[in-house]
Amino acid sequence: MRAQSKKFCVGATLVAVLSCTAMANRLAQEKSPYLLQHAHNPVDWYPWGEEAFAKARQENEPIFLSIGYSTCHWCHVMERESFEDEDIAAVMNKYFVCIKVDREERPDIDHIYMTAVQATTGSGGWPMSVFLTPDLKPFYCGTYFPPESKYGRPGFKELLQRVHDVWESNHDGVVAQAKQITEALAQHSSLPSAGDAKLNVAPLKLGLEQFRASYDSEHGGFGGAPKFPRPVVLNFLFRVGGKDMALFTLRKMGEGGVFDQLGGGFHRYSVDERWLVSHFEKMLYDQAQLVCSYIDAYQITREPFYADIVRRACDYVLRDMTNPDGGFYSAEDADSEGVEGKFYVWTRKEVEQVLGDKAETFCRAYDVDTPGNWEHGLNVLHGTGFPEERAELFAAREKRVRPHRDEKILTAWNGLMISALARASQALDEPRYAAAARKSAQFILKNRFKDGKLMRTDTVPAMVEDYAFFANGLVDLYETDFDSQWLKKAGELSDAMLKSFYDSKDGGFFQTDGRDASVLIRSKEDYDGAEPSGNSMATLLLLRLAQFADRDEYRTAAEKTLAAFATHMQRAPHVVPQMLCALDFYLSTPKQIVLTGPDPALLRVIRDRYLPNKIVMIESRPTIGGKPTAYVCENFVCRLPTNDVEAVQKLLER
Repeated sequence: MRAQSKKFCVGATLVAVLSCTAMANRLAQEKSPYLLQHAHNPVDWYPWGEEAFAKARQENEPIFLSIGYSTCHWCHVMERESFEDEDIAAVMNKYFVCIKVDREERPDIDHIYMTAVQATTGSGGWPMSVFLTPDLKPFYCGTYFPPESKYGRPGFKELLQRVHDVWESNHDGVVAQAKQITEALAQHSSLPSAGDAKLNVAPLKLGLEQFRASYDSEHGGFGGAPKFPRPVVLNFLFRVGGKDMALFTLRKMGEGGVFDQLGGGFHRYSVDERWLVSHFEKMLYDQAQLVCSYIDAYQITREPFYADIVRRACDYVLRDMTNPDGGFYSAEDADSEGVEGKFYVWTRKEVEQVLGDKAETFCRAYDVDTPGNWEHGLNVLHGTGFPEERAELFAAREKRVRPHRDEKILTAWNGLMISALARASQALDEPRYAAAARKSAQFILKNRFKDGKLMRTDTVPAMVEDYAFFANGLVDLYETDFDSQWLKKAGELSDAMLKSFYDSKDGGFFQTDGRDASVLIRSKEDYDGAEPSGNSMATLLLLRLAQFADRDEYRTAAEKTLAAFATHMQRAPHVVPQMLCALDFYLSTPKQIVLTGPDPALLRVIRDRYLPNKIVMIESRPTIGGKPTAYVCENFVCRLPTNDVEAVQKLLER
């Protein structure tokens, strides 16, 4: 088929845009922005599915699987260098069945083959490049391959020929290797036996020690360059006595180039150790989680700096990442006009042209000079203050060519952002954030159910993280506006999650519901990385709901999941910091705060405090003097009710 309009070229490289009249491949029928970027490659791409698998089986051809996402810089590079090259594409088409997967749509597929890449090469990343047998077993793995040989390593074209030659000359050996790798993956995906492991504070103490050992006391964060935010670590540190590390890290990030000082929002990571030069893409899940981290910091310190970052990050999402119907988009690219970071960086002369006489003071504060603090005379803004000057520079920047925006709406990531906006509304008393959270929740409820099943996208079934992240968001939304529909729906989603994903025999949650036979291994993901794992969030969700509803089945499933991961938490707590947050909730005595009405004064005293292990609800109970009254309870046993703000404050401090 031929493209009918330029809609298939959204976010594509310049070469692809100019070739929109060229013959489109099968990806032109897809909805993923990433797959559409490759719809006009000369490669005969297939989407993940039975059509591709059947061709590989019938012709006994290996599969070349390429996994990436639309805002991935090196994915763009490999596309320009290899997938748009007619000669390389001809080799791919001749010898392989070529499949493209959007990792954000299919984290289940990505997880399996990324594990194989890491196990066989020692590292991972995107674009991911994996060669599979027709029965989808990996036999050769890698990431980005340059088109020609470099540093003694084969280029991509040469590699394709070599893989084909080995497939033909040593077919049985390749199949045997693929079987061996797959068996190792299955073994890796199984949880170690919990044995007699006890659920106690030992993993919390060890986790704190591990993070303190890798803490960068000069710049904040953990380890050296590159530095990733990893908010799940900050969640853990705030709970267990590491707030000094978390607060300093958040301050350095908020002052750094990893935060967009003009438009708000966080970039994906810093390429250096001091949070200056970022990898400029912006992901929705980073905004959502870091908003929550800065809310925690503000509640603990009451310092306006942290609240300001919350507002600027939320405002960025509402301005630039929100669908008119309320859903939140997934990401913005690092590249603009084919150049990484071009949209965000400044020369000294450009700043002077915008700010005039005010430029000198601003440039000193934000480290802008003629040689540049990055490369080629370019500057990454980092610093604080000067809101008027920032606004002027922002207005000038808005005239530039914007980076590509991935307008895919993912249920899981929307759930994270609903939580962030709901909590921001509570902490900052900002109704428009709550309104945006409600609108997103309504969008998901209206558009992400098919035949009674929750969906991740329009076409991809939901995974456990979609259920867990979204239901947690609904609980946070309930604690914001106390509309009982949110809590009711969170309970329904949790029941469905237990039915489709929970392993009642051994504990823990599978990532998928088992309906898709093309998923090679049905794993229980546990790594709390850039996003929390589905298992961590499902456990925390059930523990929270058990406090609301006193449902034994919720508490039992959460406890059994913690037990299933107990050995992992004891051996490598730094890998599962969000699961440690769930363990902390489980080991604590959460406060159940019941109000007879949404009294602003009572809510303020609750919302001004960092109280991670608590729930807040509205219930019909006797009042004192006909005024809204608070009941502060533990284990469903309440202290004397009161409507005195100071008395409530003392009860919360116990």
